[in-house]
Amino acid sequence: MSLRSMVRKISGQDVYICRGCNDCDISDSEDMDIPISGLVRLTLLNDDEALRCRTLWSDSVLEASRGLCKRGLDLYAVMTALRGEAGRREEQLTTENG
Repeated sequence: MSLRSMVRKISGQDVYICRGCNDCDISDSEDMDIPISGLVRLTLLNDDEALRCRTLWSDSVLEASRGLCKRGLDLYAVMTALRGEAGRREEQLTTENG
């Protein structure tokens, strides 16, 4: 399942509505390695880097993501879904290798 499909299934949010306006990009933080808009693009591209980037795992960025999208995309829900998927994949790898 693609990251976009997984996010839509878990959160009800379709990252496809993103038009790359970059209005969701908050000022750079030490916790960020890519902007939030980059995280959304990686999700659209089904790039697993979305699950590993520091931006996804920053609690301050997660909190700051609330209400940022002018198109109504709930970025908090998107990031939470991606975090859950990363955890599931890590657990699966642990089970397979353990």
